[in-house]
Amino acid sequence: MIRFALRIPEDLHERLTTQAAADRRSINSEILHLIEVGLATVGADTESPGGNSAPPAPLRGKPDSSPA
Repeated sequence: MIRFALRIPEDLHERLTTQAAADRRSINSEILHLIEVGLATVGADTESPGGNSAPPAPLRGKPDSSPA
């Protein structure tokens, strides 16, 4: 397994901690679960015709680099 450092805002950490406790998981397991669910959803969207064609929202904490 690969290890890496992840910096997240305090409010997101609080939400993760709360959700992990509700699901009886460690924070690490909760993050892995959410990533797997998110990737499965993205895969389902790209496979289905007529899926959401809107561009994804910019990542939190990063400026929007798209041309105006």
